[in-house]
Amino acid sequence: MNKSNLLVRNVSDTARWVAYFRARETQRPDALFRDPYAERLAGERGFQIANTLPDGNKHEWAWVARTYLFDTFLLRELQDGACLVLNLAAGLDARPYRMEISPTVDWVEVDLPEIIAYKEEVLEDEKPKCQLQRVSLDLSDAEARRSLFLELGGRGKKVVVMSEGLLIYFTPEEVASLADDLASAENYRSWIVDLASPGQLKLMQRTTGVQLSEAGATFKFGPSEGANFFVPHGWEPDDVKGLLRTAAAFKRSPSGLLPVVPDTKGAIPGNFPWTGVCLLKKRDGSEE
Repeated sequence: MNKSNLLVRNVSDTARWVAYFRARETQRPDALFRDPYAERLAGERGFQIANTLPDGNKHEWAWVARTYLFDTFLLRELQDGACLVLNLAAGLDARPYRMEISPTVDWVEVDLPEIIAYKEEVLEDEKPKCQLQRVSLDLSDAEARRSLFLELGGRGKKVVVMSEGLLIYFTPEEVASLADDLASAENYRSWIVDLASPGQLKLMQRTTGVQLSEAGATFKFGPSEGANFFVPHGWEPDDVKGLLRTAAAFKRSPSGLLPVVPDTKGAIPGNFPWTGVCLLKKRDGSEE
């Protein structure tokens, strides 16, 4: 087993890796967001992963653009009246602490017990800006998640769901099942997801995905339908933003790397690599 395999032990370690990139962006004078908790959350392991994995720092621009777009879509939904945020596979996200959020907002984070325990330890002396609850749950347990969705649907009149960095580890069948469960839950109105095209999925599987697969974090989801994958499962794409186009607009993309595929709610042509963030809205009549 090589050194990179020892560093990335499981899917939870990818959260430390992402936190490292948020820490790096925070240090910039022109930062697109500031996360003063990211360095502590990344810890030594997060820094080691980024600087030991082959090309571990190569796609920093993509992680930064993804965080920025999730922030943007989330703030839009909160301003539009969302009163409960459900963050699925929340990882080491510190938005309840770092963003300007009304103290009346309910925020529920869901993730595996190990990452929840680690996060609570690191942030035990910090106070979130809203009402925060953490739930230890394996989201592949369909019965358990449906029970949670049912409970939370009765707590908020307008729920916005986030799943940053989650769906790519699910099979298309598993994503469809999750989408159906969320669509059938009462008062769930919007869902923010990140997506990769089939071409991008193949590229990731050949590069960083090799090391992550050996740690049990295999890349699986890159729908040819794009954001329209979710339409039969109760969700309509409302807005779609590509990571590369966003990064280029803020001078974060690598030199010479420019977007060639338009941001679209539908299929990505051919095997073009594309990643983006999508704001989905529940379809009329999709509730049970």
